[in-house]
Amino acid sequence: MSEPLFRDPEAPVADRVRDLLSRMTLTEKVGQVNQRMYGWDAYERTPSGHRLTDAFRAEVAACDGMGALYGLQRADPWSGVTAETGIGAADGARVSDAVQRHVVENTRLGIPVLLVEEMPHGLQALDGTVLPVNLAVGATWNPELYEEAAALAAGQLRARGGHVALVSALDLVRDPRWGRAEECFGEDPYLAARFTEALVRGVQGPDGDRIGPDRAGVVLKHFAGQGATVGGRNSAATELGARELHEIHLVAALAGVRAGAAGVMAAYNEFDGVPCAASHHLLTGVLRERWGFGGLVMADGLAIDRLVRLAGDPVAAGALALRAGTDLSLWDDCYPRLAEAVRRGLVEESTLDTAVGRVLALKFRLGLFERPYTGVREAEDPTPVEQLSERVARESVTLLAHDGVTLPLAGRHIGRVAVIGPNADSVPQQTGDYTAPQRPGTGGSVLAGIRAAAPGGTDVTYARGCGLVGGDLSGLPGAVASAAGADVAVLVLGGSSARESGARFDANGAAVVTSGNPVEMTCGEGVDLAGLALPEGQSALLDAVAATGTPVVVVLVQGRPHALPDLTGRAAAVLSAWYPGPWGGRAVADVLFGAAEPQGRLPVSVPRSAAQLPVFYNGKDHGYRGYVDQPATPVHPFGHGLSYTTVEYGAPRLSLPSVAVGRFGDGMQPLSCTVRVTNTGGRPVRETVQLYVRRVLGGTSWPRVRELRGFVRVELAPGGSTEVTFPVDARTLASYTYAGEWAVEPGEFAVETGPSSLGTRAARLTVTA
Repeated sequence: MSEPLFRDPEAPVADRVRDLLSRMTLTEKVGQVNQRMYGWDAYERTPSGHRLTDAFRAEVAACDGMGALYGLQRADPWSGVTAETGIGAADGARVSDAVQRHVVENTRLGIPVLLVEEMPHGLQALDGTVLPVNLAVGATWNPELYEEAAALAAGQLRARGGHVALVSALDLVRDPRWGRAEECFGEDPYLAARFTEALVRGVQGPDGDRIGPDRAGVVLKHFAGQGATVGGRNSAATELGARELHEIHLVAALAGVRAGAAGVMAAYNEFDGVPCAASHHLLTGVLRERWGFGGLVMADGLAIDRLVRLAGDPVAAGALALRAGTDLSLWDDCYPRLAEAVRRGLVEESTLDTAVGRVLALKFRLGLFERPYTGVREAEDPTPVEQLSERVARESVTLLAHDGVTLPLAGRHIGRVAVIGPNADSVPQQTGDYTAPQRPGTGGSVLAGIRAAAPGGTDVTYARGCGLVGGDLSGLPGAVASAAGADVAVLVLGGSSARESGARFDANGAAVVTSGNPVEMTCGEGVDLAGLALPEGQSALLDAVAATGTPVVVVLVQGRPHALPDLTGRAAAVLSAWYPGPWGGRAVADVLFGAAEPQGRLPVSVPRSAAQLPVFYNGKDHGYRGYVDQPATPVHPFGHGLSYTTVEYGAPRLSLPSVAVGRFGDGMQPLSCTVRVTNTGGRPVRETVQLYVRRVLGGTSWPRVRELRGFVRVELAPGGSTEVTFPVDARTLASYTYAGEWAVEPGEFAVETGPSSLGTRAARLTVTA
C-alpha cells in the first residue's frame, strides 16, 4: 500500500496540506489550532530523569493530537522552573523527543507537534545563552551583527528540540513609561524594520519553502500598535488613526512579512475599538489580503478569553477570533470549543480548515513529518553565542555626554576607582525580563568588569550606596567616603527587570507590581511607570557623590530611557548600557578604559521628564515651541551618541536638484545623496552616518518633523575622511496616502544627513508632478 501524499517529502507543501486536511476529523482539526497547556506542566523531574505527566497525555488524547506546545523548556520565577526542576541543555533534545514521540505514536494520524519557545534575547531556557535586550540591540545600529546572533540562538533552540521562536520585534517605544520598552528595537519604524528583517533572516535562514534543521520558524510579536497604548499602560487601548498605524506601527511588520516570517502574534491591545486577535481588518484585510501573508497568526496568552466580553460566551469568542484570522491559540478556554462553534453555525468548517492548513504548512516547512525527532547531538558549545552576546553589548554602549577629558580611563594616572551604585554588582539586573535562571559564574557585573580591566596596582573599591528603589540612604555615607578618596567614581544606576522568586504574576506571565506590592522591578512586562526620573535613593546618591568633587562617570543600566536632569558640572561622562546581558560588565569596562571605542547610538529619545511626553523625534511638524517651564526637545535626541574623537560632516549633495514623480517606479533609483565625513580627532571611530527626510511642502497629510530613511556605519582612522552615498528612491521619499498605499507625492523635500536626528544639514529636493 502506497504512502499517503502528505507523507511524500517531494510533494509541494500546499498539496500535502490539502491531502492531510481531507483525512482529518473535526476533532483532530480543532486539536491543530490549539496550544493549550504550559509546557513545563508536560513533564516532571524524578530521581531517574524527566517523565511526561498525565496532564500532558490527557491533553493529547482530548483532540487526538496537539497543534503546538508552548514553553517546554521555559524557566523563570513565573513558571516556577529552576535549575533543580527544569530541563538543561543536556536533557533538552531527549525530553523534546519524548514529547514528540508520544504525540506521533499515540494519535491516529501521527501529526507532529510544534514546540514553541520564547527567544526574546536568546533562548529562554536553562543554559540558553542570553543576549542583550532588543533596546540594546537597536543601540548598535548593526542589523548584520544581530542577524548573526539570532542565527546562533535559533541553532540552540533547534538543537534542544524546539521549532518555533517567539521574538518581540514589531513594537515601538512611543511612550517610555511602558514596561516592555526593553523589548523594542527603538522608537523609529525604519530602524525597527531593518532589525526585523535581520531577525527573520537569522532565525529562519534563506527565504524559501523549507526551514533547515539548524534554524527555526519565527513568530514576530506583537501585531499591531502595542507600543502606542495610552499612558504607557500595558495592553491598554490605543488611539491610532489609520495613517499613524501604517506609517509608524506596521512598517516593521511589513518588512518581516516580506522577509518571509513564519508567523506573527496578535497583540493584546485594540485598534479602533476592536482587540487585535478579533480584528478582521488587521489580520485578514491588511495582513493577508493587502500584504499577501501566508503564515500563521498566533494569539497572545489568554487573549482570546478576553473576547468573551464582546462575544458573550467562550464558544462565540473562539469563533470571533477564528473568523478574524487568528489561527493558533495560546492557553485559552475558547479554542478547545471550536467544534461546538462549527456545529452551532458560528463559524464555517472551511474557515477552520484554513487555519489548520497554516499550522500544518509550518510543520511541513520545518520537515517535522520526515524528521520529527532531534536525536542525540554533541554537547552545545555556547562560546560563539557568548562571544556574540558580549560583542552586541559592547557595540550598544552609548556615550551620551562627556567632558572630553575623563574618558577613557586608560592612560590617565588613576590609583583608585570607586565603583558605586545599586546596579554595579548585579548580573541579574543586567539581563532584562524573560530571562531564565543563570548558572553560578555566568557572566560578570560592571564591578567585576572594571576590576578585570583596571591596570595592575589600581585600587577598585565598591559601595552599593542605596537600594534600586525607595529612599533608604543608610549606605550613603560609605559611598560618599569611597568616592571622596578616589580619582574617579563610576556610578552605576538605572533599573531592573529581574523577576524575583516569590513575586506575583498574572496568568499570562506579566509581573504584578503595584505601589502596594513593592519589589525591585522597575521595568518588564506589567511594570509600567508614571514617572521616568531615577528613584529617590539613586537621585540622592548621584547628588552626594557629585558633591565630593571627584570626577563622576554615570553608567545607566536600564530597559527604558530614564528622564535625566541636567548633569552639566556634576557628571564628567554619562553612558547608557541598556540591559547588556550577562557579559555586559566586561563590555562596559572595555569602553570605560578605552579597549573599545563607544559605538552605540540612541534608538530612542531621552526625555527631560515624563511630563513632556511624547518626545519621540518623528512627530508631526506643527511647529510647537515648547512648554513655558520646559523645552519640548529631548535631553538627548534619537540617533545621538558620542565617541572619544570628533567627527565633522560636510553639507549633503544631491545628484539632481529636481526629479519627476514618475521616476520613482519599482526598483528605480533616480538620484543619490552624498556626504563627506571626517575624523578630526586623534582616535579611530566607527561613525553611524544617518539619512533623514523632511517634507517641506506638498503632500496629502501633515508632514513629520523628519524621518530616518537610511544609515551607514563607517570606520575612520584619525584624520581619515570618506564619502558616504545614499540612494534616494521611492522607499526614501514615500508616504502613506489617502488611497491607502505608499507613494511618492510631488512637493519640496529636505534630504538631511548628520550624526543624529537633531544634528543634520539639509539639501533641498523638488519632486515635480
